Amino acid sequence: MSAKKTNKDKKGSFIIQASVLAAASLIVRFIGFLYRLPLTELIGDRGNAIYSAGYYIYTFLLILSSAGLPAAISRLVSTRIAKGEYRNAQKIFRVSMIFAGAAGAIGMLVLFFFAEPIAKMVDSPNSVYCLQTLAPTLLIVGVMSVYRGYLQGMNIMTPTAVSQIFEQVFNAVFSVYLAWVLVKQSIPLGAAGGTAGTGIGALAGLIVVMIFYNRMKPEIRHNMRIEEKGIYQETTGEAFKKLVVTAFPIIAGTAVFSMTNLIDMKMVMSGLMSSGAFTEAEAEVLYGQLSGKYVTLTTFPVSISSAMATAAIPNIAMAVTVGNKKEVKRKINTALKLAMIISIPAAVGIGVLGDQILRMLFPSYPEGGVLLKVGAISIAFLSFCQIVTGVLQGIGKIQVPVIGALLGAVVKIALNWILIRIPSINVVGAVISTDVCYLVASIFNVIMLMRYTKTRVNFSGVLIKPTIGSIIMGIGCVIGYKVISLVFGNTISTLLTIIVAVIIYLLVMIFIRGITEEDLLSIPKGRILVRVFKKIGLLK
Repeated sequence: MSAKKTNKDKKGSFIIQASVLAAASLIVRFIGFLYRLPLTELIGDRGNAIYSAGYYIYTFLLILSSAGLPAAISRLVSTRIAKGEYRNAQKIFRVSMIFAGAAGAIGMLVLFFFAEPIAKMVDSPNSVYCLQTLAPTLLIVGVMSVYRGYLQGMNIMTPTAVSQIFEQVFNAVFSVYLAWVLVKQSIPLGAAGGTAGTGIGALAGLIVVMIFYNRMKPEIRHNMRIEEKGIYQETTGEAFKKLVVTAFPIIAGTAVFSMTNLIDMKMVMSGLMSSGAFTEAEAEVLYGQLSGKYVTLTTFPVSISSAMATAAIPNIAMAVTVGNKKEVKRKINTALKLAMIISIPAAVGIGVLGDQILRMLFPSYPEGGVLLKVGAISIAFLSFCQIVTGVLQGIGKIQVPVIGALLGAVVKIALNWILIRIPSINVVGAVISTDVCYLVASIFNVIMLMRYTKTRVNFSGVLIKPTIGSIIMGIGCVIGYKVISLVFGNTISTLLTIIVAVIIYLLVMIFIRGITEEDLLSIPKGRILVRVFKKIGLLK
């Protein structure tokens, strides 16, 4: 087998694993969209504010307790498997399970019994029921994260993908149903009903990933039996220390970004009311638009980059372990290019069609389009930042993203304090600060990435060509919607415009070679696309 073919196989394997996660993430986000529509109709913008406040606090505690574990475990397991240390990989799993169980249990007790003072601390007293409902989920997700991280370290992404889908389906069904039942009593209880589905969904996801793990047990035991003699066996204490050392910077970096949501929750409400231009109820509605619409819509395309980053960590870690610098550089540019090819046009599309999308998705509460127009660009910045973070974690520079995230958070706090208090800007200030936050973190991280890996990022393929294609696509969106809306209503016009936009972007990118035949072949069913494009003359 030639070296060229081997490299292609390796690249293909990486892309396939990333594609599995990306496809699952898209399905999960789509289901999330579907259930947030009736949920928003049931609880309104005010209910969304209460729901989001509770959920952001839960997310922050989840990150502190276990959310960094999948990435950390994935890296630790993949490096040991690359060296044939199967028993050490299993020890990482056992130690991680103890850690996640203990941390999850502590987080659960703290969140349940201290829900009221925590809610008051972030100026959201109505979120108490949400916090108490979410408390058990900290333990469930902690345990689930260990199973996912271990299997990801084995470069098996399907269990994570399937469990995520099951988790979201159960979440969607029970969130809407319980919100519908409880909102009749009060909006805070309705919001709590919405969060209850999160725990039920997590339990379903845990059961699914445990089934996958049990099916893998014979292979795991076999690998441990055939392990070469003489390999150093790590002690429990050594494994625990390596887990903590690896996980802590990842948790810290993720926590800082999660804090941006908590920062908004604290500063938006207080900033709006201190301006003297808004009552508490009006401020809650504006915050509901920010958290329930802007955040929901902009995180959809970011799920692609998140999947790419998840797949990148074990793949790059393995390449680093065996000293394959060429493969490390190849995977860095591949991951960056694929993520930005998707996220940049998504940012432009959501920015251009923000008002139309909100009228389509939230007919009873369509306000908030300006947030999408101003803040959609954060999709590209966050996607880029996530990929670079995943790469840095894969090469072992896990402390770097923490510094980048802290720099971004400091900038966000400063801009929030200045902008939100200006009545004419109000909640839009939080969106502007988010844009700048992710931009600052991205710039810092990519500079450090190039310094540590000596890799020259292909900015033409990663940023310039996707931007050119997206701008042309955006112009097509504006013109297309105006023409189509002469015949159809908003919903059909918006959907048709999105389809036209995708076609325009794809054609432009192929024409300017922003998407190559090699790129198409690296994705599932890519050969079919190549044949089609060659028949119509787009590819030679």
